[in-house]
Amino acid sequence: MSCRAIILPTILAVFPSLARADDWPQWRGPRRDGVWRETGLVEKFTGRQIRILWRAPVGPGYSGPTVAGRGVYVTDRHDDGPTTERVHCFDAKTGKNLWTRAYRCRYRVSYPLGPRASVTVNDSRAYVLGTMGHFHCLDARSGEVLWKKNLAAAYRTRRILWGMAAAPLVYRELVILNIGGAGKACIVALDRKTGKDVWKAFDDAASYSAPVIITQAGRDVLVCWTKNWLTGLAPDTGKIHWQVRFNLVPRGWPMNTTTPIVDRNRIFVSACYDGAMVVKLDPNELKAQTLWQRRGVAYGKTDSLHCVNSTPVMFGGHVYGFDSRGQMRCLKVDTGDRVWEDLTVTPKGHKWGNAHIVQNGRTTWLFNEQGEVIIARLSPGGLKQISRAKLIEPTHKMSRRKVCWAHPAFANRCIYARNDRELVCGDLSAGGAN
Repeated sequence: MSCRAIILPTILAVFPSLARADDWPQWRGPRRDGVWRETGLVEKFTGRQIRILWRAPVGPGYSGPTVAGRGVYVTDRHDDGPTTERVHCFDAKTGKNLWTRAYRCRYRVSYPLGPRASVTVNDSRAYVLGTMGHFHCLDARSGEVLWKKNLAAAYRTRRILWGMAAAPLVYRELVILNIGGAGKACIVALDRKTGKDVWKAFDDAASYSAPVIITQAGRDVLVCWTKNWLTGLAPDTGKIHWQVRFNLVPRGWPMNTTTPIVDRNRIFVSACYDGAMVVKLDPNELKAQTLWQRRGVAYGKTDSLHCVNSTPVMFGGHVYGFDSRGQMRCLKVDTGDRVWEDLTVTPKGHKWGNAHIVQNGRTTWLFNEQGEVIIARLSPGGLKQISRAKLIEPTHKMSRRKVCWAHPAFANRCIYARNDRELVCGDLSAGGAN
């Protein structure tokens, strides 16, 4: 694959610190848990349209924006001339383009719309994973390339249908990637400052699921969900603590897309074709075992929860998430039994219908594929919708409709969301959302 870097006109800026409590510097927020911890937010929309603070043009892509300090980071694909993937940094307050970095990239994947993985920003560095395995560590202030690596060539990765999509994870002095390399390099850890190999672990194909760090038995554990396994590893060495098989008899294309979620020594994972599984963690030792695993008889006849693109949330002994045709469901964590189903968040019956879920205290924020933001409360008693307003137009054609599938970022009492034409910043502050 060609990976000749192209630097576009750059505006150098003096950034404040890139580590603030109200940032959204990586996939699913500061702790990768889908929790937004800011206060002073709007409680109910007064109009049908959220107030847009700024708009910035971008190209197509599935990657959600991230926010760190002054910068909003997002990737896209550009086809005016040689096909390139691009990384943009916009001013979080004004939408002004601060810099753009681009590199040539020939796509050989299904749904070749654009990059999938969100940019991870840590310690003034931006870590960018492209669809075909181009990996860059950039100076987050200027876009300068600090180091880069062609992961497909370096690790002989097995090509997966929709390309590399798992957002890089920074842990101390490492950056950890789910790439499915040969020679027991499914998961690799690189020195985050130099790109040099530190460790690699086990043999399996990659998935689209981002790795996370959890606490078990008083220790940090790296949890990775690959094609066939849910695995707990030592994040500093790659040593395997435990593995639980997921894909017992794969039904369709592996669609392990969602991020593993954890609550009360339970890990929940769910895939579109292969259903859901809960793994029970030993609180005293680094051990784990399957508590239950369920799936329906077919794609259209699901059991428990068959998630596609949106990661569920789990609290109070219940899981809340979206099934393969956009049905929002509540399950009992300990059994997988359905408590309720709701059909009001997304259009009814559409293939792979979904909405992204973020918690802020007791309030649930939903961003559906039609570009709407919904303020709600979730409980075993049902979904209580408080308010709904439009943020951005869906642009990507999918199964007789147009959708917005990229996860938004929540920071600065705002929501940052993209479609295939623009990135917008919507005001969600108290008194300012409409």
